[in-house]
Amino acid sequence: MSARGTLVVTGGARGIGAATARLAAAEGYAVCVNYRSDRAAAEEVAGAIRTAGGRAHAIGADVSREAEAVRLFEEAVSNLGPLAGLVNNAGVLERQMRVEEMDAARIERVFATNVLGTMLCAREAVRRLSTRHGGRGGAIVNVSSVASVLGSPNEYVDYAASKGAVDSFTLGLAREVAEEGIRVNCVRPGIIRTTIHASGGEPGRVERVKAAIPMKRGGEPEEVARAILWLLSEDSSYCTGTIVDVSGGR
Repeated sequence: MSARGTLVVTGGARGIGAATARLAAAEGYAVCVNYRSDRAAAEEVAGAIRTAGGRAHAIGADVSREAEAVRLFEEAVSNLGPLAGLVNNAGVLERQMRVEEMDAARIERVFATNVLGTMLCAREAVRRLSTRHGGRGGAIVNVSSVASVLGSPNEYVDYAASKGAVDSFTLGLAREVAEEGIRVNCVRPGIIRTTIHASGGEPGRVERVKAAIPMKRGGEPEEVARAILWLLSEDSSYCTGTIVDVSGGR
């Protein structure tokens, strides 16, 4: 059993999730690296953690599907030991588009992962962490986006709206389980150098928009990961329902 227990990181194969998984392992967590489709990337992250002397296991699961979300947590605990925390990082966006061009299927896909998946995984974490259910407590960190307060007009209004839901969910759940040993917090990354921009059809988006950021640069996944690890740690022991912007001042 790892000193800090098991941490589930959804969407842990790339970007912010991978950076969080590596940093968490270095700080003593056994890490479940969740992925939806890119098994090779997830196994690479888990393998690197094991090579460095940590414990990690890659588990494929689509968190927007209830049965798969349940299985994810069952396998994580079975393989790595008792749960200590969750990083709800899995998220998707689709190609840049105005709202009038969006169909229902697209909106459903975005909300299925970004909202339903976040809520299902948080539910499974609460069932294992809450003192009400015999757990020892722990921490949940949801990964939102500064898009939730900017709206992302002409690009990703559906994504921004889904992240607004994550913000609201964070506040509600934090107050619901505060007496049960669980802290629930959130980070809102800004423009971060990850592959998600390619999913939206503009791999070079960071360079295009960085002039609008007060710090005049995009962020790195590790900068977000450090904020996540702080919220998981006892250094933030009196923080719950807190939203930390990691956005270069935007």
